[in-house]
Amino acid sequence: MTSMTAPRQAADARRTSRPAPRGSTPRREPEGRYPVRSAIVAACIAVTLFWWHGTPAAAGGTPGGAIVAIAELTGLIASVLVCAQLLLVARVPWFERSVGMDRLVSWHKSLGTTVILLIVVHVLGMIVGYQLIQGQTPWGSLVTLLHTIADLWWALIGTAVFFAVGLSSARLLRRKLSYEWWYGIHFTVYGAIALTFVHQVNAGVNFVGVPLARAAWFVLYGATAWTILWYRVIQPIARHVTLGVRVAAVVEESVGTTSVWLQGKGMDRLAPRAGQFFLVRFLAPGHLLTAHPYSLSLVPTGDHLRFTVGALGDHSSAVKHLKEGTPVLLEGPFGRMTADRARSRRVLLVAGGAGIGPVRALAEDLVNSGHDVVVVHRAHSAERLALASEFPDAPRLRYVPVAGRRRELGYDPLVPSALAGLVPDVRSRDVFVCGPPAMVDTVVASVRALGVPRSAIHTEELSLA
Repeated sequence: MTSMTAPRQAADARRTSRPAPRGSTPRREPEGRYPVRSAIVAACIAVTLFWWHGTPAAAGGTPGGAIVAIAELTGLIASVLVCAQLLLVARVPWFERSVGMDRLVSWHKSLGTTVILLIVVHVLGMIVGYQLIQGQTPWGSLVTLLHTIADLWWALIGTAVFFAVGLSSARLLRRKLSYEWWYGIHFTVYGAIALTFVHQVNAGVNFVGVPLARAAWFVLYGATAWTILWYRVIQPIARHVTLGVRVAAVVEESVGTTSVWLQGKGMDRLAPRAGQFFLVRFLAPGHLLTAHPYSLSLVPTGDHLRFTVGALGDHSSAVKHLKEGTPVLLEGPFGRMTADRARSRRVLLVAGGAGIGPVRALAEDLVNSGHDVVVVHRAHSAERLALASEFPDAPRLRYVPVAGRRRELGYDPLVPSALAGLVPDVRSRDVFVCGPPAMVDTVVASVRALGVPRSAIHTEELSLA
């Protein structure tokens, strides 16, 4: 549905936006990657010391006992890393501001691989260790464990769920799953965590008969659960009650691209900035179960926000059918690809597909703050050059549309030689790139080949999968 109110809102937004004083870019947030990494390492060291203190000295007296003890340690470390994984993507504001959501998600994925490997070592170690202790076959050892260790059946089910979640994130399978299916599979991990937790505190040698250790484990898991509940459930609902965010208009910008306008009371209190994104959950059939990351496509003003969405999947393709008045839950703003990241007064923005949304907002913000901006807009056809009319001729803004597939153009416009032809002074500019991953990789490689330092290249992946 296309609303006639959106053009009027856009005009109002442009009239009310105030240019920032030249040179008054906001202070950069401190880099928090090292404290976060250090905290994870410290937690692993702490749980290792805890294991060392609680493991009987006799455990290392036989090969089987030593293997079981090591298997216990891998289970403990896996548990700590699972909690770390959840906290990394719990939307904790300090984490996001100081590290960046894309890096947090990347760490979350890396820890996931580590957790799966540790679980494999834990399971195999327990089976092999008890096989050596009891002189049984591996199968016989497993059967004995299932009958003698408390809640091991629940842990086995939880382990199977962990493996299913890990498999769904494998690159080959992830490409075949829709975001909605992937998200649903991942949601089951909370049940897996609960099942393995019960097994640990009721059967773990470090917990049985050790009230202080059990209490510490309950605090770890309880604090993790509360953090997730607070930032991912309670805050978005409270924000909706306070702001009353709803869909104000839906506008088809071009083939496969739609803008959604949101309106709420006191939206400026969210302090969003051009280049940032929100996790948006439309409270409507087909949208209710998942929140998707969408970037702002207009410098935020007043009580309105605009997102421009590309039709990339079931959810984003259905956005154009949203009705005015649809309630919306917002999480954010997130993202650090903002104007203050630019170190030079000259900036190149490269957009492809739905990446034109954040680029359009960034261009306005950068021009308002006195930067010289070139926008290279890549699309498969002229009909897909969304928001092209919103790049007016201006003294500090040059808009370069590049439409057509490579076979139609006869060349790749994003290789170093072609890009240098479009922007001869690219080496002296900061470069922001928004678009499909393959396009982003091509542009980054090209500008690096043209002499742009890595510190002057800014990208951000808007994906939780």
